[in-house]
Amino acid sequence: MPVIETISKASAAADGAEPLDEGAWRRLRHHGGELSVSIDGDAGFSVVDGDLLHLVVAPDHRGTGLGSRLLAQALGEHPGVRLAWSHGDHPAAAALARHTHFERVRELWVMRRPLEGSGEPARPAPGIEIRAFRPGDETELLRVNAAAFAHHPEQGSMDAAELAERMAEPWFSAADLLVAVEGERMHGFHWTKQHSSTLGEVYVVAIDPDAQGKGLGQVLVDAGLRHLGSLGLDDVLLYVESDNTPAVRLYEKLGFTHAAADTHVMYERGDSELSGPAS
Repeated sequence: MPVIETISKASAAADGAEPLDEGAWRRLRHHGGELSVSIDGDAGFSVVDGDLLHLVVAPDHRGTGLGSRLLAQALGEHPGVRLAWSHGDHPAAAALARHTHFERVRELWVMRRPLEGSGEPARPAPGIEIRAFRPGDETELLRVNAAAFAHHPEQGSMDAAELAERMAEPWFSAADLLVAVEGERMHGFHWTKQHSSTLGEVYVVAIDPDAQGKGLGQVLVDAGLRHLGSLGLDDVLLYVESDNTPAVRLYEKLGFTHAAADTHVMYERGDSELSGPAS
């Protein structure tokens, strides 16, 4: 993957957004044999993962038609491709989508805030303990995750194997995964991540539907932010679906803001176009 890494780094530096997300990198590292990868020298590449397409063109090779050629090749060889992400809502991706009948169907926002000024800590209800993840918590964590993200196309499908893969990543620390438990039952969790010496992430916040409406989301987010602050980080980001109004309101209440440039877009091809690329 050295060429993919080089092209991705150049693209991230030029665009201000990583062209491949954490899930795509994990799939490349652990399941590369299941993916179809096409690399055009040091100019660009495409990755087909089932019905999902990743396509990246190096900054020095943009405007040459390479993106269109890589897309046509991918769709010709894999007519079942119907989804593609544009990280950072890139205008070139939007133009390519229009010409190939991909429709904008989903927006994922990045929201950010400084880690200073947390105020008084939010307290959980009596009987609920907020603590770090421990071995043996896996089954309950997967149960809560599946219930909380039952309608989420990526996060909700996490199984034991994928959880193990995530926990094998270099950034993982059990101390960064906070769980809310009452006896043997888990009511929710807040998985945080440290990106660098200055930046952290609200990686996943999940609340069991049976425990919703009790303010536990705010308690867990607050606990995670305080944990990240204790590591000496300056800022924190998170990803949230733009149409998840309750979550957006919660994060705004906690001081997070969203800038238009911090938007990732998913495009989808209609069923009538799945026979091949537009002429």
